[in-house]
Amino acid sequence: MADKKLTTDEKIELIKRNVVEIITEEELKDLIKKKKNPFVYCGYEPSGAMHLGHFVTILKLMDLQKAGFKIKILLADVHAFLNKKGNEKQIKKEVENWKKTIKAIGLKAEIVLGSDFQFKKEYQLDVMRLAQKSTINRGLRSMQEIARDIENATISQLWYPLMQVADIKHLGVDVALGGLEQRKIHMIGREMSKELNHEFVAMHTPLITSLKGPGSKMSKSVQGSGISVTDSKSEIEKTIRESYCPQNIVKDNPILQITKLIIFPNVKKFLINRQEKFGGNIKIKNYLELEALYSSGKIHPLDLKNAVVNYLEEIIAPIRKKWK
Repeated sequence: MADKKLTTDEKIELIKRNVVEIITEEELKDLIKKKKNPFVYCGYEPSGAMHLGHFVTILKLMDLQKAGFKIKILLADVHAFLNKKGNEKQIKKEVENWKKTIKAIGLKAEIVLGSDFQFKKEYQLDVMRLAQKSTINRGLRSMQEIARDIENATISQLWYPLMQVADIKHLGVDVALGGLEQRKIHMIGREMSKELNHEFVAMHTPLITSLKGPGSKMSKSVQGSGISVTDSKSEIEKTIRESYCPQNIVKDNPILQITKLIIFPNVKKFLINRQEKFGGNIKIKNYLELEALYSSGKIHPLDLKNAVVNYLEEIIAPIRKKWK
């Protein structure tokens, strides 16, 4: 049976799920009405395995695909090099791993390599035009949550946000999707749309806190901070067991963030298994119900972690199987 055709309102509702902001929603509605299959892109530095933080935007790309969008994924190998994420050989290897992972997930997307178009004359001229209009301080601010070793930022890392803005034009996309850390770069792009003669909608998803606790976002470069979408069940279990999940606390709780952003979009119900002496099993319909139960102390952190391990394994196992 063919998928049900969504109305404009249903498309907007699906697109807005687990999104922090759309700049602007009015522009997005106009785009959907005027264009049958708009293009959306998200860029990733191929500098390590795809983790759950990346998976938030991957799931959003899947939502956008259901809403009729065509998907482009930029594997930003040049950006990774500029941001000191590895040498050319290392990055090339990671590019192949990312292609393999995207295929294993089953997302139908056009995968574009940054180095395939970013050395062309017209592209570089656009970056230079942007550089003329951008201050060094603005460039530094835009990279605060992206750059490696920002305290000792290099000129290459200031070139990075300008290239990201130019990418949007040269990929020919209507929507730029990214985590909330991309917001400042996207704002540069929107403010300079006349310089490039290209307008776009910016869309931002939440960031998952490091599993080690507040203060940084999830990362696989820090041991115990994140979970890869190809990790084994034992690795998932060990990392979740040792993760930050304070009792009754909702704010900056990465385990609750994972349930909201990764698990609930993939399951119809959420079951917490407990012995009768601890209150018995709980069936939870949605994330807001889970959050209310957890904040009131009716769910123990260990019980929540056990459930998250099981559901993550349910989601990751098919990816891992295809990846191998």
